[in-house]
Amino acid sequence: MSADVPVSSDAARAPLGRTLCLARPVTGRLVLGTLLGAGAILADIGLMGTAAWLISRAAQHPNEASLAVAIVAVQFFGLSRGLFRYGERLVGHDAALHLLAELRVRAYVRLERLAPVGLPAFRRGDLLARIVQDVDSLQDLVIRAVPPFGMAVVVGVLTVATMAWMLPAAGLILALALLLSVTVVPWLTGRLARRRESSFAEVRGDLVAAMVDLTEGAAELVAFGAARAQVETVRRADAELTAIAASSAGTAGIGLALTTALAGLASCGCLTVGIAAVVAGHLGATELAVITLVPLAAFELVVGLPTATQALERVRQAASRFFEVTDAPEPVPEPDVTLPQPVAPFNLDVRSVWAAYPTAGTPALRDVDLSLRPGRRVAVVGPSGAGKSTLAAVMLRFVPVHSGSVALNGTPVECLSSEGVRNVVGLVGQDAYIFGGTIAENLAVGRREASEREMYEVLDRVGLTGWLTELPRGLRTQVGRSGAHLSGGQRQRVAVARALLADFPILVLDEPGEHLDLAGADALTADLLRATAGRSVMLITHRLAGLEAVDEVLVMEAGTVIERGHHNALLDRGGRYADLWLEEMMTERTASAAHLYPRPDTDHPMAATFRGSPDDGSRTP
Repeated sequence: MSADVPVSSDAARAPLGRTLCLARPVTGRLVLGTLLGAGAILADIGLMGTAAWLISRAAQHPNEASLAVAIVAVQFFGLSRGLFRYGERLVGHDAALHLLAELRVRAYVRLERLAPVGLPAFRRGDLLARIVQDVDSLQDLVIRAVPPFGMAVVVGVLTVATMAWMLPAAGLILALALLLSVTVVPWLTGRLARRRESSFAEVRGDLVAAMVDLTEGAAELVAFGAARAQVETVRRADAELTAIAASSAGTAGIGLALTTALAGLASCGCLTVGIAAVVAGHLGATELAVITLVPLAAFELVVGLPTATQALERVRQAASRFFEVTDAPEPVPEPDVTLPQPVAPFNLDVRSVWAAYPTAGTPALRDVDLSLRPGRRVAVVGPSGAGKSTLAAVMLRFVPVHSGSVALNGTPVECLSSEGVRNVVGLVGQDAYIFGGTIAENLAVGRREASEREMYEVLDRVGLTGWLTELPRGLRTQVGRSGAHLSGGQRQRVAVARALLADFPILVLDEPGEHLDLAGADALTADLLRATAGRSVMLITHRLAGLEAVDEVLVMEAGTVIERGHHNALLDRGGRYADLWLEEMMTERTASAAHLYPRPDTDHPMAATFRGSPDDGSRTP
């Protein structure tokens, strides 16, 4: 994560406590699952104790009727153990899935609030690891961390009380052994785990980030000869993660060994005091087998506590990273009190707006004015960095306004919900995302209930009907990952068709022809202006060709509007717009001349024919 991402003190101080607070809706399931798990362990202990009594008593060849109750008890404990264990798994995982649903919804809602300005503070792959793998790790809190300790307390008290009733000295030995297993062993394994597992989630995030960079940037890495170095980065992160996993397994092994040793010592201690009690006549021979074997079953309570301690450390680290995302400040916060949504027709007014990105030190917009009345079309032109895209971001409430106002039908947009504003103002960016599905699925993002007829209509409006009829599967044609099977122009036209299907009253087109050749960009701009006739449009573009079709042109430089007016009026004025127009015309003529009269190869044997001989004084044409 970038160092400039703020982290709230609550998230840094008590991530486990905050996660437990989020788990409150599943508290009932968590308690029920713990009780069912405790029932399974009690059944296991009852089975061990009853079986021990039954075997030792049967060796005395008593009347079979005296063994009937014990035989039935063995069957009962054997069957109930499996039923309790199944119920624990069912209820526990149901609680975990409900918690995961809550956490994922919370994460995606927060990402929506952060997008798009707040997301670059996190690395792409690391952010993916936070909202997928780290969130998944939090379910261990209600499956592997909290229930084992709860079961140990409930069943441990009952077992020790029963042993103390049979033989106080045996109860004391078992209590001491269980206490050491519940406190000292988890503390020791926790200390060992904290050294390495404190970085587990972070290293996993680094690995995912490196893998995303490797797969998404494969072409560039190969082209620049950096693929081997990136593979080495992935290998190092994977090796570190493997080392942490190996260390975790070793720590779990140490915990298991200590717990098993304590179980054996408890059983030997109970056997020793039990023999003495039998000799003294305070304990029967059959009960000796019970107090000797019950500790072995009772230690099932604590055998999982070292692993639970490790899981607790991982959950703590994952929760910290998760809350770093959910605590990141919103670039544009939602209003405390939301005013009613305006109704059509819509007027959007930008008045004396100053704005800057949260991480920028200088304003990106300076005293900008703009009016979009119903059906009015405005073009915004200027060099890169002039503030054109920032103006669009302000209109969509992606970037906060420092001074001035942006109003929809007279209501300041900061008093409206972001969702309400974006239901009115739609954006088609220069890198509009195309989902890896069919054409129909991409269009349905604009309006889920749209019919195929409506989809065909919007594709026709953006000039894709001829192309669509040539496709064997029509609307059901797969477009590939990020629209890889489409050309640049087709991707932009599909994106605009999606926006038209959504029927935004105000549409912002941000550099629709940015990645196309000059002829393709001009053709696309002309088609889009035709397709959006009748609605309010703000067209952001570097190209000036075709702008005679818009109502007003704004020329921006360094975040401010330096000229505005109709295309023809600006040309007649002879200012900056006229200079840009002249530069564009000269560029096109130069490109056209270069295409018709390519520059000869000066190393070719016939080059002198084109250059002219030095002796005859001729010039290169």
